[in-house]
Amino acid sequence: MTSRFAALSVLLAALLGTSGARAQSADGTWLTQAGDARVKISKCGGICGHIVWLREPYDTSTGQPATDSKNPNPALARRPMIGLPLFSDMQSAGPNKWSGQIYNADDGSTYASNISLTGADSLRVEGCVGALCGGETWTRAGR
Repeated sequence: MTSRFAALSVLLAALLGTSGARAQSADGTWLTQAGDARVKISKCGGICGHIVWLREPYDTSTGQPATDSKNPNPALARRPMIGLPLFSDMQSAGPNKWSGQIYNADDGSTYASNISLTGADSLRVEGCVGALCGGETWTRAGR
């Protein structure tokens, strides 16, 4: 009886140990695919993401720190890009997956979003309008 239990325990441990369904952490700083921004992701109920670095942190026309100038809301258009929140209502949608909304500062719009941790240092970030989706892969910045 104990040998059967031991064999079952070993089999379960092997199956669970190699399962791709184990949750990993998206916490940390991520470099966008274009390499022009770094986003710090942390837990906040679901997950939150804020811009912490920009390749070009200053507006070239004014010499001032870059702002969320494409935002259609005039009050929000003056907020600084560094510290800008990108995710809202981003909740777990399964192991290593989250769904919610993502803000695109390039056009000032918010989109339905899915985020998937595809490896320890690889994060797939997608935004969708209806059935039309686009995305990019972010890489973990420095470990």
